Amino acid sequence: MESQFLSLFEVSIAFEESHLFFPRIVTWVLLGLFALIVLIKAKKVTPALRRAGQAVMHGNEGFDRKRFFGTIFLIVIYFYLMAVVGNVFPNTGYGFLFVSIPFIFVLSVLYVEEKTKKNLLVIAINAVVAPVLAWYVLSQLFRITLP
Repeated sequence: MESQFLSLFEVSIAFEESHLFFPRIVTWVLLGLFALIVLIKAKKVTPALRRAGQAVMHGNEGFDRKRFFGTIFLIVIYFYLMAVVGNVFPNTGYGFLFVSIPFIFVLSVLYVEEKTKKNLLVIAINAVVAPVLAWYVLSQLFRITLP
């Protein structure tokens, strides 16, 4: 009887699927929280979604189409290129590192109001330092596999 009870606290995960264990848990938690927020704030969310849809489809003063669609385009390209570069350098995290630097730079330039030399220099430094630091901490210190 005691061995059956203790087996409830044992978890075995196949190595081939071990990298998917926590992302699945996090995904379900986030989906649950999203559903909870939508249910609680349904009266505010529905009109906001209608206004957002009208702004995207018909244009609206204050809606920046260039930044909106530019961001979506950059995110799609970012994930695609991260997989491509990650396949060139498997299990090193270089896909994340080499693609994140230009992604952060271009995305920041897309959103900055004044494109002065000083702003561009700060953006360039941030675009290099932030991904290198994240890559070093995650990939080298914690040995987390990055694309």
